[in-house]
Amino acid sequence: MNKSGKILLVGFGPGSEEQMTLRARAAIEESDVVIGYSTYIKLVEHLLAGKEVVRKGMTEEIDRSIEAMEQAKQGKTVALISSGDIGVYGMAGPTYEVLLQSGWTPESEIEVEVIPGTTALNAAASLVGAPLTHDFCAISLSDLLTPWPQIARRLEAAARGNFVVALYNPKSGRRTEQIVEAQRILLQYRAPSTPVAIVKSAYRKRQNIQQVELAKMSQCDIGMLSTVIIGNSDSYWQEGLMITPRGYSNKYQNLTGETHAGEKAGHSLSLGLEGWQVALYEHLQANLQESLAEAATLFDVPMAALLGALANREDDSACLFKATQVASEQSRELLAHCKSWVPLRATLQQLNGVTAQVTLNTEKELNLDGEMLLLGNKNGQFQMELSSISSIWFVQHEQSIHFLDRHGNTLFQLSQLEAESTRYQQTLQQFSQ
Repeated sequence: MNKSGKILLVGFGPGSEEQMTLRARAAIEESDVVIGYSTYIKLVEHLLAGKEVVRKGMTEEIDRSIEAMEQAKQGKTVALISSGDIGVYGMAGPTYEVLLQSGWTPESEIEVEVIPGTTALNAAASLVGAPLTHDFCAISLSDLLTPWPQIARRLEAAARGNFVVALYNPKSGRRTEQIVEAQRILLQYRAPSTPVAIVKSAYRKRQNIQQVELAKMSQCDIGMLSTVIIGNSDSYWQEGLMITPRGYSNKYQNLTGETHAGEKAGHSLSLGLEGWQVALYEHLQANLQESLAEAATLFDVPMAALLGALANREDDSACLFKATQVASEQSRELLAHCKSWVPLRATLQQLNGVTAQVTLNTEKELNLDGEMLLLGNKNGQFQMELSSISSIWFVQHEQSIHFLDRHGNTLFQLSQLEAESTRYQQTLQQFSQ
């Protein structure tokens, strides 16, 4: 089908013409209509002579998308512009959503082209050194469209995962406390001295760069034109440059090319995927009295990852900590079967990380009521929905069963108390077939 109109989704980079791609400039030149936020229009105004220009406000993204679609329906070539990259917190997503909702398909008369540009994150990083050399993520602090609890969870996950973190939309005239809360969350996992770069208006006339520590971040001059880059635990400032090491020191001595003992160039680290599993196994064999929960904390992995590593050693006859997974759909039948273990111990994981142990001495102290599991006696009660159980693992050395949630963490475990009893092995054999 012949195309009647065209929408060019143009990311023109940080704002200076030198940072604009040739394709972005050509797209603006070939367009009949240019649509954009007024600040973006101003940045490329020298390229707009003779064109129809439609300026929209900060919160009128959907209006911009609808306007672009309506103009393209008239056979016009429309440039919908955005600074940075049009697909990163930009107009590409809303425009595709508007088009698809209207019944548009890629085969329809309106042609759509996405033209990438240098992101604010990349522009800011280039001005302060090399802060993105290792794993990083971008998080917007704007809660205009995203619930704050979701933003907080992302901040915590990024901080705990030791990512370099770039904050978009960090602060505005009305949103002043989000950056303070972000700082509080990050400081739970990062040292107060963690390097932070605050870059305002990168590659524009009012460019400003602040080099600070995380403890002082929220006190700085920060606005909607700022991008904030927070280093990971290895990042540092030197000679005015923010550097995040790539990790060569884990394998090589002083960047000389000579490897550390036990490491090989071109091969995974000794603590790579296979290596850490071997290290885990050797640690457990040398510390037979240590619980798996303690080992998971030591290696900083969820219980599911630890049990999965042990399951890979099923054929190793010398491995005492053998783990076997069974289908979570068997939870009701399995729990009913565990009544025959009485007395047994239930170890319960609390939300605050504290564990509690309850000895169940009668079958009535382990009950299934509809979709609820009830555990406990006169000294303590615990209840949970069976749907919370995402996976189930038998651990032979402990003679226990771990019931995990969808994040791979232990909800609770049941352990056989009678050392000479064969009931655990009988249960394992029945449910692992």
